[in-house]
Amino acid sequence: MHQEKIQAVIKEVKKVVVGQDKMINRLLIGLFTNGHILLEGVPGLAKTLTVNTLSKVLHLDFKRIQFTPDLLPSDLVGTMIYNQLNANFEVKKGPIFSNIILADEVNRSPAKVQSALLEAMQERQVTIGETTYPLDRPFLVLATQNPVDQEGTYPLPEAQVDRFMMKVNIDYPTKKDELEVMRRMTDAHFASNVNAILDKEEIFAIRNAINEVQIAETLENYIIELVFSTRFPENYGMHEEAKYIMFGASPRASINLNLASKAVAYMEGRDYVLPEDVKEIADDVLNHRIILNYEAEADNVNTRDLIKKILEKIPLNKTVSMK
Repeated sequence: MHQEKIQAVIKEVKKVVVGQDKMINRLLIGLFTNGHILLEGVPGLAKTLTVNTLSKVLHLDFKRIQFTPDLLPSDLVGTMIYNQLNANFEVKKGPIFSNIILADEVNRSPAKVQSALLEAMQERQVTIGETTYPLDRPFLVLATQNPVDQEGTYPLPEAQVDRFMMKVNIDYPTKKDELEVMRRMTDAHFASNVNAILDKEEIFAIRNAINEVQIAETLENYIIELVFSTRFPENYGMHEEAKYIMFGASPRASINLNLASKAVAYMEGRDYVLPEDVKEIADDVLNHRIILNYEAEADNVNTRDLIKKILEKIPLNKTVSMK
């Protein structure tokens, strides 16, 4: 039943969004596992359109926040306003008080704003004045960012990046997809209306069902080995790759890789995880958690290349003693 609803959601989103199947899939995985998603790609690849359309298909409150260099923390979480009639201060809540937050171009805002967003992402709460306010459930940040080498961007703090369950790199569309996009956007009669499919109760039910998906101990150990190989590559025979890695993936990587693998299996209609599920999602869960050094940049090595080699090097049944 739930799988049919999920397919209906995808069908509705694709009424508006052409291609980008991977992005749609990863956004739904984030929604169903309570994990924030970071989308990276150059402007014009339908990142904002996809998130906006998905929000319309869900019975959830949605706010879009355009991050800019002059954005203040109070613009995000809210502030205290003095009421002259009552002679006291009242709280005016900001746009963060919503179920789905589209943080558009999140890496264009300064550190103080990132700090305010970090509390909301990790603690599911915000502090205004001396009072802490819980955020509604579900609460999900779907952030877009431009490549960090573009003008006017700020590198996100590692602590904040690690709070994102996945970082999804968005590529250019195929020729066929771009032709369809061009036709739709130049058609005055094209309708972008979508129907709402899921509500909060159904989303929570899907989350509970994903938590019940079975994962074998062999696959649990495989996930641990993948994560540990990013921290201690020499112990896995990856001496060449080791010289490029400054810091490996955090324990959140193990947790999120487990959850995301279960979600992949569930959305495929299975109640058990296969090795292919782990491998399919590994790049998106790990790529933003591996910190490379300057030597990697000089040799034009990126995290996606390293993850590909890790998946090739670490067999399913490999177990390395790690004290």
